[in-house]
Amino acid sequence: MYTASGTLDIEQRIAEYAPLVRRMAHHLAAKLPASVEIDDIIQAGMIGLMDAAARFEESHGFQFETFASQRIRGAMLDELRQNDWLPRSLRKTLRRIETSIAKLEQRLGRAPGEREIAADLGVSLPEYHALLQDARGYQLLHLEDFTGDDEDAFLDRHCPDERENPFERVKDARFRASLAAAIDQLPPREKLLLGLYYEQELNFKEIAAVLEVSESRVCQLHGQAVARLRGRMTEW
Repeated sequence: MYTASGTLDIEQRIAEYAPLVRRMAHHLAAKLPASVEIDDIIQAGMIGLMDAAARFEESHGFQFETFASQRIRGAMLDELRQNDWLPRSLRKTLRRIETSIAKLEQRLGRAPGEREIAADLGVSLPEYHALLQDARGYQLLHLEDFTGDDEDAFLDRHCPDERENPFERVKDARFRASLAAAIDQLPPREKLLLGLYYEQELNFKEIAAVLEVSESRVCQLHGQAVARLRGRMTEW
């Protein structure tokens, strides 16, 4: 049972942090296919926020925003995973892109350009750009999904065998060194883009302004950078 004061506190938190839900939803939507409705993501996030507001206890020693962000993100990702928003045919195409990039890098001894990747795939440059645009959201798993104070974290529900837990690999110093080296070998603009997006937490529109390109171009470059990294990290 909630007291009147307790109910009011919950309602105040929901009202105060509703803009956080919208901000996180738009940040996530930038990596998703256009077919995904932003309102569905926001609705799932609001459910996560309400859950966080009801469960939060200040005695745990961390801020509500940190706790709520984990719940909101988890609710959004669960909603996306349940709806199988990325067709199997597109997943297959994305694996082809990763394989092509890895093969070209081995043959050329450097990061291949977009025209070289498109030629190896047997498509035109605009068609290759369209594939990258459609590929938004291929990588949805966040580090926060692996661990945390949430008793029903994603991997606890879907990966009960600790030997198969991806977080064990993430903690491996060799993995981190390989990933850092792979990022360092990215073309300068793609490396800058990842830093702006994942470290500075700029959205695609803000990054577009920094790079002086269109927002859709940022989306394409992001997808290509991720494909390069996935190709280089295949052994992991």
